[in-house]
Amino acid sequence: MSCSLKSGFYVSGSNETLIIPGSKTKGIVGFFQTRNFSGLSIDFNGQPLVVSDQKRLRAWNIKATNKFAVHARASVCVSRSLRWWEKTLKPNMIEIHSAQELVDSLLNAGDRLVVVDFYSPGCGGCKALHPKICQLAELHPDAVFLKVNYEELRTMCQSLHIHVLPFFRFYRGADGHLCSFSCTNATIKKFKDAMAKHVGAETCSIGAAKGLNESEILKLASIGELSINLPLPSTEEERVDDLVAGSMDLCGVLSKADNKMEMELEAKGALV
Repeated sequence: MSCSLKSGFYVSGSNETLIIPGSKTKGIVGFFQTRNFSGLSIDFNGQPLVVSDQKRLRAWNIKATNKFAVHARASVCVSRSLRWWEKTLKPNMIEIHSAQELVDSLLNAGDRLVVVDFYSPGCGGCKALHPKICQLAELHPDAVFLKVNYEELRTMCQSLHIHVLPFFRFYRGADGHLCSFSCTNATIKKFKDAMAKHVGAETCSIGAAKGLNESEILKLASIGELSINLPLPSTEEERVDDLVAGSMDLCGVLSKADNKMEMELEAKGALV
């Protein structure tokens, strides 16, 4: 822990709570502690002082001169408890830390239902809804819940058009994106209905999992969120050209087949 003071008085140590009373009167600058100081170092006006234990700290004092005054204000950092978005997580709940992780997790989920939960640590609605999402994840162990911290991945979320929290997206296999919506603790029924619809639905997905659509992947790649080389989408003219070329090739194949058949019939007629 470190405490920085405006007067240039700096205290550093570990596992301590420190109270530094400042006073304009003559006398002693007092130190009081609630825990032992381990190898506490003190810099006072550029002069290093070392206090190794609690006994010496209590015995240490400064006799102020007539002109001596200390103006100090300490800022004490108190260790925080477990953050709410890390509490009661289930084995099928995965924290996403990059766009690449999101893409890979969606593709690797196969035919399993994937719920992407966009949240923010400072969002009251997200915090209130979190315990219920954890309960639903426990009730549906075959589904995958991907948690995306908006504050950590703001650029990615904005490129995916996530503008309200909490927000959810549902994906499954080759079907890709199924639905998306925002809900709160008061409208949790919307989330439950979506789970009931897509978890219980019988699907026959043919092909690999889609995950994000092509435009979203290209957008993420263009802003540097994904380091991948993807073919640029073909233009409408190129698509038309491809269709024309394909139809010409097909006509050529059919024409050759017809000519071959006619030659075989003529050969049979000559034999007869």
